[in-house]
Amino acid sequence: MSGLGISAIYFLDQKGKIIISRDYRGEVSSSITEKFQRKVLELDERLIKPVFTEKDITYMWIRVNNIYIVSVAKGNPNVALVFTFLYKMKDVFCDYFKELEDESLRDNFVITYELLDEMMDHGYPQITEVKVLKEYIKTEANKMQKMTSEQQKKENQKISQAMTNIVSWRPEGIKHSKNEIFLDVIEKLNLLVSANGNVLRSEILGTVRMKSFLSGMPELKLGLNDKALFDMTGRTSKGKLVEMEDIKFHQCVRLNRFEAERNITFIPPDGEFELMTYRLDTQVKPLIWVECAVENFTRSKIEYVVKAKTQFKSKSIANNVEIYVSVPTDVDSPVFKSNVGTVKYVPDQNCMVWCIKQFPGRKEYHMRAQFGFPSIEAEERQKYSRVPIQVKFEIPYFTVSGIQVRYLKIQEKSGYQALPWVRYITQNGDYQIRMQ
Repeated sequence: MSGLGISAIYFLDQKGKIIISRDYRGEVSSSITEKFQRKVLELDERLIKPVFTEKDITYMWIRVNNIYIVSVAKGNPNVALVFTFLYKMKDVFCDYFKELEDESLRDNFVITYELLDEMMDHGYPQITEVKVLKEYIKTEANKMQKMTSEQQKKENQKISQAMTNIVSWRPEGIKHSKNEIFLDVIEKLNLLVSANGNVLRSEILGTVRMKSFLSGMPELKLGLNDKALFDMTGRTSKGKLVEMEDIKFHQCVRLNRFEAERNITFIPPDGEFELMTYRLDTQVKPLIWVECAVENFTRSKIEYVVKAKTQFKSKSIANNVEIYVSVPTDVDSPVFKSNVGTVKYVPDQNCMVWCIKQFPGRKEYHMRAQFGFPSIEAEERQKYSRVPIQVKFEIPYFTVSGIQVRYLKIQEKSGYQALPWVRYITQNGDYQIRMQ
């Protein structure tokens, strides 16, 4: 943290009064809360800042429900790291208390102080994984359960292992009756297309999620059709290679190995977690193309002809397709006719929604809609035409970028065999087509 740690953390109520605080270094006085009130609580919302400096003290804060979590540090701390810790701490408290609020903090102040001490030491983040923290900070600890000396010895040993283990996100001794790992590659397509079909913006945001049910301390190695890896090793590939940007990994991935060799190696947390995210700036033709023509636009009615067609392979199917088409604010008496799916008018959103449960590839469907107008014309009736058509969908067993899991190797000293299950999904992101 640029050589400087967090001096103290304060949990404040809506009036700026301290609910709970933890001073890690004895560098600041409790009067800092008065400065926070002056800089945040008493100012207009448009003027407040999540980071500000008063003399040599830097204030960094977030708001959760009815409380403020404020961290202070002397000098010039790593602000991004501090905010990462604050949000991670919020997640831990929510996991323990279900809701992080004024009342839940006051009801659980003992556990709160224990968590604050275990998650940070002398102002530096330590253990932030809930599963590891729950190994030795249990909500049931208030029940005064008596332990035998042998049980106490085992418990102390488990705590010691968790504290000294460099794999802080995974405790020792995990056992599963059936060793399995599930991997989901989920891509969201952000797309903006002009009415004549020109792609104005195209972006793919990818996420690799895992559900790990593996015993012991397994070492995993994931191989993708990563262009940079093949370029680095001088290898060629008959299949498609993808060039990923802005790659971000879970803390379990060995970054030095990835930077040196482009190998994704890691010891996974137990259960569900997000292994990595990535982005691709690439021109992608619309997977679902929608055209909307307006006919018979008179003072008494307006008619739409909507055509939708899929532009991906016929073996794939888009599920739960929803096409949102804007209509004038003052329409009434809707009448719909379509050769597939259902259409509904959503007056509070000033649009009609065409819902198609399953839309196979290389197919084209049509829909007609008619609306009436009241006798008095509304202002800005033409405004609807400036709102783009929005499309929602999900295509299983398909990735728009062409990314593939080439292998997922699992090694564990006990030598068990585990079968990885891989699933691909493409979803809409901000997917818009401008109307004619």
